[in-house]
Amino acid sequence: MLSLPLTSSSISKKKYDVFLSFRGEDTRNNFTDHLYDALKRSGIVTFRDDPKLEAGEEIAPELFNAIQQSWCSVIVFSKTYTFSGWCLEELAEIVQQKNVYGHKVFPIFYDVDPSDLRKQKGKVEEAFAKHQERYKEDTDKIQKWRNALTEVANIKGWHLHNRHESEFIGDLVKKISAKLCQTYPVLHDELVGISSRLEQLYSIINIGEDDVRIIGICGMGGIGKTTFARVVYAQMSPHFEGKSFLADIREVSNKCGLVSLQKQLLYQILPNECFNFFNVHEGNAIISRRLSSKKVLVVLDDVDNIQHLKCLVGRRDWFSLGSRIIVTTRDEHLLRSYRIDDVYKPTTLNTNDALRLFNLKAFGGDTTPEDDFNQLSRHVVHYVDGLPLALEVLGSFLCGRDIVQWRSAIERLKQDSNREILNTLRISFDGLEENEKNIFLDIACFFNGEKKDLVMKVLDGCEFFPDIGIDVLLKKSLIKVNDDNQYLWMHALLQEMGRKIVEDKCVNEPGKRCRLWKEKDVHHVLTKKTATEVIECMIIDNKRESSKMLNLSIETFSRMKKLRLLKVLCVSNCDDIKYLSNELRLLDWTGYPLRYLPPSFQPDNLVALLLPYSHIEQLWKGNRPLYKLKMINLKGSQNLIKIPDFTTASNLEVLILEGCTKLVDVHPTIGVLKSLKLLNLRDCKSLRNLPTKIGMESLETLILSGCSNLVRFPEIDRKMKHLKTLDLSGCYRVENLSENLQQAKLRSNLSSLFKVILGRRKNPMPRMLPSLLGLSSLRELKLKDCNLCEGDIPRDISSLSSLTDLDLSGNNFISIPASLTRLSKLWFLDLSNCNMCTLGEADIQGLSSLSYLYLTDVRIDDCSSLEVVASPSKVCNLVDLGFIKAINCFKLAENINALTLLKKHLKAFANSRKKFDIMMPGSEIPEWFSQQKSDSSIQIPLPKDSEWIGVACCCIFVNNDALRDDEYIGWGVSIYCRNSEEASCNGSIFRGRNPRRIDGSGWLVGKRFNQPIMKDHLFLRYWSRDKLYPFSLEDKYGHCETNNLWAIDCLDEKCDEFEVSFSNPNDEDSAKVKKCGARIVYEKDLEEIKELQ
Repeated sequence: MLSLPLTSSSISKKKYDVFLSFRGEDTRNNFTDHLYDALKRSGIVTFRDDPKLEAGEEIAPELFNAIQQSWCSVIVFSKTYTFSGWCLEELAEIVQQKNVYGHKVFPIFYDVDPSDLRKQKGKVEEAFAKHQERYKEDTDKIQKWRNALTEVANIKGWHLHNRHESEFIGDLVKKISAKLCQTYPVLHDELVGISSRLEQLYSIINIGEDDVRIIGICGMGGIGKTTFARVVYAQMSPHFEGKSFLADIREVSNKCGLVSLQKQLLYQILPNECFNFFNVHEGNAIISRRLSSKKVLVVLDDVDNIQHLKCLVGRRDWFSLGSRIIVTTRDEHLLRSYRIDDVYKPTTLNTNDALRLFNLKAFGGDTTPEDDFNQLSRHVVHYVDGLPLALEVLGSFLCGRDIVQWRSAIERLKQDSNREILNTLRISFDGLEENEKNIFLDIACFFNGEKKDLVMKVLDGCEFFPDIGIDVLLKKSLIKVNDDNQYLWMHALLQEMGRKIVEDKCVNEPGKRCRLWKEKDVHHVLTKKTATEVIECMIIDNKRESSKMLNLSIETFSRMKKLRLLKVLCVSNCDDIKYLSNELRLLDWTGYPLRYLPPSFQPDNLVALLLPYSHIEQLWKGNRPLYKLKMINLKGSQNLIKIPDFTTASNLEVLILEGCTKLVDVHPTIGVLKSLKLLNLRDCKSLRNLPTKIGMESLETLILSGCSNLVRFPEIDRKMKHLKTLDLSGCYRVENLSENLQQAKLRSNLSSLFKVILGRRKNPMPRMLPSLLGLSSLRELKLKDCNLCEGDIPRDISSLSSLTDLDLSGNNFISIPASLTRLSKLWFLDLSNCNMCTLGEADIQGLSSLSYLYLTDVRIDDCSSLEVVASPSKVCNLVDLGFIKAINCFKLAENINALTLLKKHLKAFANSRKKFDIMMPGSEIPEWFSQQKSDSSIQIPLPKDSEWIGVACCCIFVNNDALRDDEYIGWGVSIYCRNSEEASCNGSIFRGRNPRRIDGSGWLVGKRFNQPIMKDHLFLRYWSRDKLYPFSLEDKYGHCETNNLWAIDCLDEKCDEFEVSFSNPNDEDSAKVKKCGARIVYEKDLEEIKELQ
């Protein structure tokens, strides 16, 4: 889809696949001869020098040319290899090609020890003694040979050991074949962004293994599945005995049947034979019989029925060992049900690659003309959201047209999408069952980007069976969920396709459509009064005139008898509403303007009632059937004085009454809601009473913070075993909390309590916490702004054996409270805005005595008196990340500078931590940072040796505008791998303007976070080498090619420098970076860092 199919000849522009380097007198007539024949039989074009070439003393030019015209070199190190100046000169040229052009190198250690080659001892030492005698006048040549030998000997290669040579050679050929498939570059100009994305797919296919493997490529329409399959097919097919690419199986099967596809499969693999059969059962028998002895590569493109798999590839024993079957489909469930080995899911293109692909189609190149076309191109790229098919279609459509036509076409896209794109996407929709179609359309029109939990509840209330329906849509790549499974998401073009399906039901009259979401269509229906019973879902908004009140009439919803979903998102006004449909499952009306819901409304089917910031005083009078109701949100409804009887609300899970400031009490039935998980009464400032006893056995979160008039905490039933969060901040009048908690004997229950939050202690009051001895599973304790001193922390806090997070910010600690020193699992300690004077080793001696101490984030911001920070080795254990954040700690900066802290961390953790940061006052870049620049980014040449262990960087930052009183400022740091200049390498183009981001992170600081930046601050960051390159090549490909991880980049992207970039220049709220510096850190730097007191 991204390009035309590739052929083997279009890939390989080099003459040879492999260059064989060996010592003739050792292995020419035995091992190397057998290896050469095996490579040749596998279709690997191999160069082996002619014995006649060895007659001269100097290496023949033909060999230099052969090395340069080969994708890789296989070096057979034998006992007398290093005695040959010819072999060593050959080796030096191979290393030169490797370092400059990415030439791959695979050493074979044939009865030699690689450590002898690395250390150049034994026979190797003897050989070099002879060379030095011979080439006395050419010491540079000898050193070049030594360096080349050391570099290649460091590459992890293959050892014969005591294996049979035939078996060893067989394994070698498989591995070399697999490496070559990963080595061939994709040279077709239109395959933008594909090289790096092929990496995972190749590792899944893994043609070096002796098994039959079936791999799926799965994704939404237009994502590039077929393109990936064609590239893999073109690159890998030379290494199989037979090959077949069956394109458009869904369409061909529907038109011509499965028998025709079976014949096509057989003909492509056995082209000289004729097959006459007339049903799939005969075809199955012939395929299994004739192909069972062949190692084949088969691609089945666009499969949508499991019968396609059963009739074309059947069982694994239909094919010989080493065979690979690749299946492209939109339906992941189809693949899983057939029990394939693995699935690769292509992703949409990132913005840069998407722009390049679009420009290729629209302008014939990957750069955009410097005029108005640039902005319009970016508009199109944003619109299609990285979908390759759409980029190609729209780019080709706009190619050759002028700027006026471009603008017209883009405006038309807003009203009417490209049919070719939508028709391709619709194929998946048409294959759905009716319930799945309804779920898809509801998400497309109403729920894209919404919380999955809410959507599932509402769709279940609609009797659409979402548990299976959502899974079907996920497996067919029609929707996605975010990483933490919290939100549903649909690609913008799929959403547009779904909405187009709804609009096409009745093009001219919106009132006759089942779903309405467009502002102009809703406005038409409401003002022209054209609503019909067909309408099931409606969103009312007024974005065009957001400052104006939307006036609704008393009869607005009277004709909408089947209305299931109603969202009103704008400020609205009406004197009354006569009717709301009893079919409503979702009523979401921000700022509902009336005091009551319509008297005629029966909420029998209602699942979610969301009326935040409404004018409601009481939902309804009397009792109503609420059996399906699961969520009520009346947040900020300041006129609410009464909540309903919940006797029938047995399934209610969420009740949010936050900010209902006139609510004095709640209905007693709230205390027996057995399904309730969240009860939020935050800032109900008039609330005086809760039910005397609560037995909400499913309750997980109870929020009463800000209930300043609440006097009595209810008696808690022993059945409440799931309570995780109890927030009592600002409940100043509660007198019986400890008594009720203890009387309820909640020790076992509170062992699952994760968070206890106390508010600011303005007046003397009894300690609110019960004894902490029973809270062995408490994980987070927030005591922020409680006016605490050291003696106020209860001694038994040390019993909190699971505590990981402790927030003591805003208190009055001169030093760290002694009672904290035995918190063995503490990893987050916040001491911001305290009056700390020291955080020394004496203070944390107890912490340092434990073997499992995780204190990765120490925040001591605004501790203006703090003078000393303990040595990191005393307080921190071996973890991946660390952070000392000391904003505005000016006395600390006077006593110890940031570089000293960094060196302390390097001394303690350079070989164990992947990354750590220091942020504190400072106005000069330390001289230790060998490269400095008055800018927000800096480039560092990439070391070619293997001795470096990490990268340290530093910058000076301050508020971007000292006169601005910003609520916050944002900034960050990123590190990139890039090329210093554009270079052409054997047909592969590496562009320095497209650096590859390796790692990065950002922060917000300022008044909003109680962290105003008063003066210049220093930020220091250390990245370990493992963090910058977190996997070895062995991890990625099964056989590591090199110990110098940066010598070979398996993504075919040659990098010769790092770029460190601070802040975000496009963000006007970014911090101002005055200067930055960087340094490559070596092992010898650690030796030079003396123990710092």
